[in-house]
Amino acid sequence: MTVTKGESAREGADGKGDMTGGAGDGVLNDGYVPSARRLERERHQRMRARRATAVAALSTLVTAVVLYLVVVDAPGWPRTKETFFSARYAREALPKVLDGLWLNVRLLLVCGAAVLVLGMLIAVARTLRGPVFFPLRVLAAAYTDFFRGLPLIINLMIVVLGVPALRLQGVTVDPVLLGGTALTLTYSAYVAEVFRAGIESVHPSQRAAARSLGLTNRQALRYVVLPQAVRRQVPPLLNDLVSLQKDTGLVSIGGAVDAVRAADIIVGRSLNYTPYIVAGLVFVALTIPMTRFTDWVTARMDRQRDQGGSL
Repeated sequence: MTVTKGESAREGADGKGDMTGGAGDGVLNDGYVPSARRLERERHQRMRARRATAVAALSTLVTAVVLYLVVVDAPGWPRTKETFFSARYAREALPKVLDGLWLNVRLLLVCGAAVLVLGMLIAVARTLRGPVFFPLRVLAAAYTDFFRGLPLIINLMIVVLGVPALRLQGVTVDPVLLGGTALTLTYSAYVAEVFRAGIESVHPSQRAAARSLGLTNRQALRYVVLPQAVRRQVPPLLNDLVSLQKDTGLVSIGGAVDAVRAADIIVGRSLNYTPYIVAGLVFVALTIPMTRFTDWVTARMDRQRDQGGSL
């Protein structure tokens, strides 16, 4: 057998296997042959993974059984089951809740796009340099401070209930549009701070290098700073969109028939709270995929950062 110099170096570096050549035909075999030590280590790791999975499944099962017994054995469980977990009212509420959910999805899409655009504009305004932009920076800072401090429910009440009371000509009184406006005002303040943090995390040398290549300040911001800032802030941006997805249900305070309002109508007629449980589970089912996607993006970016890859 023959071993090339590069293969010998590889074997000496990891001590895990050999690169062998065929003695009969003189052609090197490029297939990696793991050593017995590596095979044993991999087998041990698989055993540990299976054992960890079994322990996790067993502990989960035990916890679920304990919780079930605690709840079922509670003195008020029969009444609670009838009031909150009625199969009859669940079947009645599910189609109406799903119909209302389409309004929540549309609000998420429209308000999410508006929030990203408005948040970016506010963040850029807060990071503009030069004394001439001082008033703009002050206004952007005042906007973010005000709407981040104002509770969303109060903002919704002011916009959804207060604007129609003014009786302004040409101003809509549609609770869906007004509710979407309130959501956009509040969440754009949060997203603006996320974008601003991303912009300020880009090292000043990046802007200086862009300027040295002949780019203007605006071009450096657009082509160099913003792309890096947005990539770095993807996980917190997705988290804000997850929160927005849940808070679209608050537009029901103005009378818009979304998933929450559809459940509320049935509850008001039947005095049974199962429709609320149905609406909550529907929102959870809608939120989980986006949450898992956010976790996947965050883990992927962490791996790239640990490996020295680009963000």
